[in-house]
Amino acid sequence: MATTDHREGQEDPESEDEVYEVVDLTEYARRHQWWSRVFGSNSGPIAEKYSVATQIVMGGVTGWCAGYLFQRVGKIAATAVGGGFLLLQIANHSGYVQVDWKKVEKDVNKAKKHLKKRANKAAPEINTFIEEATDFVKRNIVVSSGFVGGFFLGLAS
Repeated sequence: MATTDHREGQEDPESEDEVYEVVDLTEYARRHQWWSRVFGSNSGPIAEKYSVATQIVMGGVTGWCAGYLFQRVGKIAATAVGGGFLLLQIANHSGYVQVDWKKVEKDVNKAKKHLKKRANKAAPEINTFIEEATDFVKRNIVVSSGFVGGFFLGLAS
């Protein structure tokens, strides 16, 4: 004699139809933006939160800092590369170092070919980044223009 073990309060899962809610993801994404969950409800594009003067000042200050650092780092890098090249030339002229210039030229040409191949493969990612950056600049034109102006001032100081 076969018995079935049905406990009270539990229904047979095969007999019940399951009901699913259909969610339109595009509408959900519009209503629940990721930055609202991360930064709170008072976040979003900067143009919606601050006055034009505040945006220009914020962009200008950050641009000046970036330009100033770019200038300092650039000078240090140029000095290091130029000084290293000068020391190499002095050592070569004095006879301490013998440079096989034909091998150097061959290696440089090989590296150029390798870079050209890699540049062609990386083009879609670069194009996507450029499109995203352009979109950001268009959405935040006031801050971006302040940043560019500050960057040039930072380079000049």
